Amino acid sequence: MSERQIRAFLAMAAAERGAAKNTIEAYARDLADYLDHLRLSGLMTESVGVADLRGYLQSLSERDFKGTTIARRLSAVRQFHGFLYAEGLRGDDPTVTLEGPRRGKPLPKVMSIEDVDRLLKQVADESARVTKPGKAQLSALRMVALVELLYATGLRVSELVALPAQSFSAAREGMMIKGKGGKERLVILTDAARQAVLNFREALAASGLYARSKFLFPAESELGHLPRQVFARDLKRLAGAAGLKAEALSPHVLRHAFATHLLQNGADLRIVQQLLGHADIATTQIYTHVLDERARSMVRDLHPLNDEGG
Repeated sequence: MSERQIRAFLAMAAAERGAAKNTIEAYARDLADYLDHLRLSGLMTESVGVADLRGYLQSLSERDFKGTTIARRLSAVRQFHGFLYAEGLRGDDPTVTLEGPRRGKPLPKVMSIEDVDRLLKQVADESARVTKPGKAQLSALRMVALVELLYATGLRVSELVALPAQSFSAAREGMMIKGKGGKERLVILTDAARQAVLNFREALAASGLYARSKFLFPAESELGHLPRQVFARDLKRLAGAAGLKAEALSPHVLRHAFATHLLQNGADLRIVQQLLGHADIATTQIYTHVLDERARSMVRDLHPLNDEGG
């Protein structure tokens, strides 16, 4: 079971987060070592506790691993247990209170507003070229709706692809989203996002396909809706076609862009927290660090007193 869980985690990291091949291979090695430790200790991923995790870190120290290596392995274990919790395979995340060697927390990748505009223009242009009714047109309209909706709301990709059909109404400005832990929140749609979803739903109704589906974005899959890995793959292809770095774009990056662009334009941090569905505002504050870093770069690069020739 644990090996299947690790394979599922690696697939998610590659598809949703856009992790590079080397990163995936590092995750695989680190988690294989963690799994070996659990087996030798007679433990399972479903039952391992904080004390057991501390024991694993201690074993790494006793094997004379450097602090940076221990920190990297702890990061892999954290992300893996976070994945198990998010997927409902565990009722808790035992790594939440676990401390390890201190490392600087990487800032999330952020797209510029200009890059988002290029992405939205590309998906709209591709859709406009498919004029004949049929599956190809439905697929193109669905992609427009997904991209517009993701950037308009900052939804998690798992929330986006599994939206119930009843969550959307052309007459409403917002949608009720059921997120982690079954908590509900309201997200607001832009006019462009609402129109894109409406265009897709009207074409879907006219096609007669998926008439009984309960999902907003139905698809021919075991899930009944578009798999998140498929959307992540299609998003990368779209980024490449728009002249963006495909490997750097994922659904998470568009979610980050939604939050950062709101804060950049003066949005209240608490409101952004609610829109993203963060339980803790400290999670949302990472986006203020992104803005701080941009401000520092601007002053460093543009302020006349930083001119080396001055």
